[in-house]
Amino acid sequence: MLAPRSAGGGQDDEGDGVLRWLWRLCLGLATLLLLAWLGLVIYAYWPTGVDEVPARQLAGPEDRFIEVDGLELRYQDHGASAPGEPVFLLLHGFGNSLQSFRRLAPLLADHYRVITVDMPGFGLSAKPANRDYRNPSQAQLIADFIAALGLDNVVVGGHSLGGAIALRVALIAPQVSGLILMNPGIIETGVPAITKYLPFPFQRLSAKQFGDREFREQFLKQSYMDPSLVTDEVMDELMKAPRSEGYLAGTTAMMGQYEDASEVPLLAEVRVPVLIAWGERDRRKTPEELAALQAGLSNAPVVRVARAPNAGHYVHEEAPELVAEAIIEMAPLWKRQ
Repeated sequence: MLAPRSAGGGQDDEGDGVLRWLWRLCLGLATLLLLAWLGLVIYAYWPTGVDEVPARQLAGPEDRFIEVDGLELRYQDHGASAPGEPVFLLLHGFGNSLQSFRRLAPLLADHYRVITVDMPGFGLSAKPANRDYRNPSQAQLIADFIAALGLDNVVVGGHSLGGAIALRVALIAPQVSGLILMNPGIIETGVPAITKYLPFPFQRLSAKQFGDREFREQFLKQSYMDPSLVTDEVMDELMKAPRSEGYLAGTTAMMGQYEDASEVPLLAEVRVPVLIAWGERDRRKTPEELAALQAGLSNAPVVRVARAPNAGHYVHEEAPELVAEAIIEMAPLWKRQ
């Protein structure tokens, strides 16, 4: 004789069915995510078709190379300074190279010695995968670069990321007599905080993306009020980096070294005259950030601001005459007897 069925049996079966459906849905989604992740890994490590070659093979006639702390750096040396006059050392921003000063350097070189350099990981400088690419390490290497060239009375200037590094150099290199900050990444770095949480292989994907000419060009143009400044010649120069030896491995390592803004407390330690060149139409920067920057430099003997009303983030490229004029006017304050 069959046992009578429980009155609640139908409800139990229905609940079990919902649970099984949810389990299958979760399993399906997990499988899709795993397949998508595997697809990203494959894409990240799929050959780019670009043969990386030694940096010197890509160098131009004005390029020089020097070994500092075991790393080969590319730099350019323009003009000459009279005795006692400052020497200007200019540092580019993230994802750029010394070409960023192609418009400013010649204007200054008519009066002073001007040196531009590719920081490690950028341009045609070395890109080791095992390097610490964070700001303190980069600043120390630039300080050693100054010593290696035997420079004195140096005014170090930096744009964006280079501004944060220039600030650190001014604090550790005794040869530095002045500081120039061009829309610097000090109060705000401009790097999204989510970057430090991105898992493998997003660092390599980012490196690969920055090695793509079309992406790099569109990304760069977004920072200009006048995108026509991003010419084919500019892109040809920028794309030397992805063709240089160690690019993918070194840039992947760099992309995995996110750093929060840490230079703000250092502003009060600056004891040299400072010039801030500020593009007022920078989509990444605000008037409040400029005010905070000025307030932070409370112990600098002089702080001047050169405002470029029609320039964006790349103030030294969109308003090179204005920036050069402000630097030349400030130069007597950086002169050493």
